[in-house]
Formats: sequence, C-alpha cells, structure tokens
Amino acid sequence: MQKLIVEEIQKTQAVLAAVLQDKVLLTAAEEIACLCIQALRQGKKILFAGNGGSAADSQHLAAELVSRLRYDRPGLAAMALTTDTSALTAIGNDYAFENLFSRQVEALGQTGDVLIGISTSGKSPNILRAFEAARKKGVVTVGFTRDVAPMMAERCDFMLNIPARETPKIQECHILFGHVICALIEEEIYGAEYNPMRNKIEAVS
Repeated sequence: MQKLIVEEIQKTQAVLAAVLQDKVLLTAAEEIACLCIQALRQGKKILFAGNGGSAADSQHLAAELVSRLRYDRPGLAAMALTTDTSALTAIGNDYAFENLFSRQVEALGQTGDVLIGISTSGKSPNILRAFEAARKKGVVTVGFTRDVAPMMAERCDFMLNIPARETPKIQECHILFGHVICALIEEEIYGAEYNPMRNKIEAVS
C-alpha cells in the first residue's frame, strides 16, 4: 500500500516539475488572473462550470472568491453553475444534459463576464456548448483542461493546459492553479487595504 502512495506522490511531483518549466502555462495563468481582475473591477462576475470532480472545483473556486481565501476582505462576484439543483434538473429534463451550462450562461451571462469551464478531457459537451453560448453573449471564455484539447481551444479565448493526461493529476493542478489565480485576484484588488501581512511589511519599511 505504501508503494502505491509513494508512486502517486512521485507522479504528482513529475507533473509539477513539468508545470514549473512550462512558460506558456505560467504566462496563461497570469493572463487569466489579470483578465478576472479587470472584469471584477468593471463590476462583472466570474462564472465556473464543470462535471464531477470539476464541478466540485467550480464550487470550491467560486467560494474562495465570494467568501475569502487568505484574509478577510469584501466578497468578489463569482458563482458556480453547478449548484442550483432545480435549474440543473429542469434544464436536463426539459432540454438535455448537454445544455446544463449553456442555458444558464444564456440567462445569467453578461458582456464582460468571464466563464471558466473545467474539463479534464477537453471534450465535455455541456462545457463546449457553454463556451459557444458565452461567446454569443460577449462573455470571455477560459478553459482549464489537459495538455492538448483542440475542441476547447476552438471555443476559448484563454487556455490553461496542464501537461498531463491522467485525470487525477490534471485535477490536482486545476485546483492548484485555481488557488493561485484566486490569490492573485484577491491580492491585486484588496491586498493593499486588507492583507494584514502586507500592511505589516509596508509599516516596517
């Protein structure tokens, strides 16, 4: 059993080593954070969508923005399109599972909002349709996915491609980058006023 534990940790280490060397990926994370910061400053919101573990990631990251990540500060406008069971079951029943997120984007998306769609395969039909609906609404599209995902790339303005093909390892990196991006957003918008450590450092200097 311990052998399996060690092997899984070593695989994660290998993926993270590849991530650290991937300049395109690191630049993309920075660009996505800047995009979200700009949208939030303009009174827009961040939407998240995903299936299964990626649905959990969507809810997790939306909560980090609405509530808090590292310190107390005002809430940031974000929502996961995976949480309203009445809307999800109505759309799935009345239309189709493929329309779960696109219908919500049609109803809630506004020009300048950001939609972050998470799919480890890069082929999830309901995520792809959500991107299509978002573009029609003027919503900026961001894809979190695996190393190569041409179907998402065709529909996204920005891509976060994790250099891995094993679903759990891709998911581990999605939440890692999600936390990093949320931290950048939080710090850029509210750090000067609300980050206690930043205030202490500035007071000393």
